Amino acid sequence: MKLGDVMGGAYAGVATQAEGVEISGISSDSRSVKPGDLFFALAGIKADGAAYAQDAMARGAAAVVTGLSTAMSDAAVPVLKVDDPRRLLAISAANLFKAQPRTMVAVTGTAGKTSVASFVRQIWAQAGLAAAQIGTTGVIAPDRNDYGSLTTPDPVTLHRLLADLANEGVSHAAMEASSHGLDQRRLDGVKLAAGAFTNLGRDHMDYHPTVEHYFQSKMRLFDTLLPNGAPAIIYSDDEWSGKAITAAKSASLDVCSVGRKGDFLSLKRVEHFRDKQVAEIHHGGEIFEVHLPLAGDFQIANAIVSAGLAIVTGVPAAKALQALHHIHGAPGRLELVGHTKDGALCYVDYAHKPDALEKVLTSVRPFTTGRVVVVFGCGGDRDKGKRPIMGEVATRLADVTIVTDDNPRSEVPTQIRSEIIAAAKGAIEIGDRADAIRQAVHMLGAGDTLIVAGKGHEEGQIIGDKVLPFSDHEEIRKALAA
Repeated sequence: MKLGDVMGGAYAGVATQAEGVEISGISSDSRSVKPGDLFFALAGIKADGAAYAQDAMARGAAAVVTGLSTAMSDAAVPVLKVDDPRRLLAISAANLFKAQPRTMVAVTGTAGKTSVASFVRQIWAQAGLAAAQIGTTGVIAPDRNDYGSLTTPDPVTLHRLLADLANEGVSHAAMEASSHGLDQRRLDGVKLAAGAFTNLGRDHMDYHPTVEHYFQSKMRLFDTLLPNGAPAIIYSDDEWSGKAITAAKSASLDVCSVGRKGDFLSLKRVEHFRDKQVAEIHHGGEIFEVHLPLAGDFQIANAIVSAGLAIVTGVPAAKALQALHHIHGAPGRLELVGHTKDGALCYVDYAHKPDALEKVLTSVRPFTTGRVVVVFGCGGDRDKGKRPIMGEVATRLADVTIVTDDNPRSEVPTQIRSEIIAAAKGAIEIGDRADAIRQAVHMLGAGDTLIVAGKGHEEGQIIGDKVLPFSDHEEIRKALAA
């Protein structure tokens, strides 16, 4: 494909003589460059990709894209300087790979993205559509179930995947839109039919300078990526819902609010049971009774956002809401792993930020007749400010709090734990995560509920620069068997 076609006319300032350069691939990592590739020298947090441009050219790059302020000399190939190379990378990847599922939706927010993407896929599938989801737990489609680790993949990986899914016959796909992914333009080449916002809490303060910047990064889904008039499903009952609705209306989107204050899908009544919830939902003058086979009020929120996305993309309301009766929870999201002989329930949840931990602990209280026991830690090399906040949340809402390790990475684990415990009065400190889970299971009595929080679906523990095999699910099962 010619360079001019890869760029798709997105940047008119490209020199005429460069437009005819033949491009066979795209890369932003010089180590993976192959002859004929278009190399994007991106400025990162720790390094500037321009430093690797010479290596890319030595490996056969046919052209290089850099930012306007990047200085490059002695280039043997065309060097294209543009104002937003990350956006051009996304658009070029979309142009190179071309195919995408014809109906794409994206969901953003601090919590709930994985569950919403999973639920939308399941609703579509029950409606007879070939559907996929892309996000934190990987890729799930009719012909694949690939474990992953990135919430929003880089543009080249993403568009290669979208083309593969389209060629496999997938017509509908739901993806998670992280603040990093939106801020770094990873979704800018995706043709979206609808978008959704779940909620906003404290997260990624090691990346975003303020919570407002964090919020505005998420709002790029509404003010930049969705076309005018596209549906924006917004959960109505969050502290930031009003601002999200304002942003969507300012972008000329079709705002469809859902929740207790929602006008598109209005939640009127919820009855909580140990393993399910019964909700009354109003839509278009009709009343629907939904039996959601999942515990936790936040799962009702995720379900109603998912139903909204399914409805605006063509699934009849009655069919979309009926599909919620048969929904399966996303891996590691308040997932029941087992129970003791006395009937105490043991859950794994991905909650690794204050709001998420508060939601999950609050959600299990209505059906817990005994004690709520929580095991959790905080990740190393990440937002340190949330550590005492999570310690306070845990000890305020749980009866027993055990502070342990959770991906300490390059930090000293004892230091991380001490920063949590500083605000966690009465918490028990057990550094070894397997031992912490084992002791928590052994202290359970009749009516108790255990939440092992933080890792969810993850299958490894990151210590230093190594990922060691570790599964909260497996450790709970071993403790129950013992």
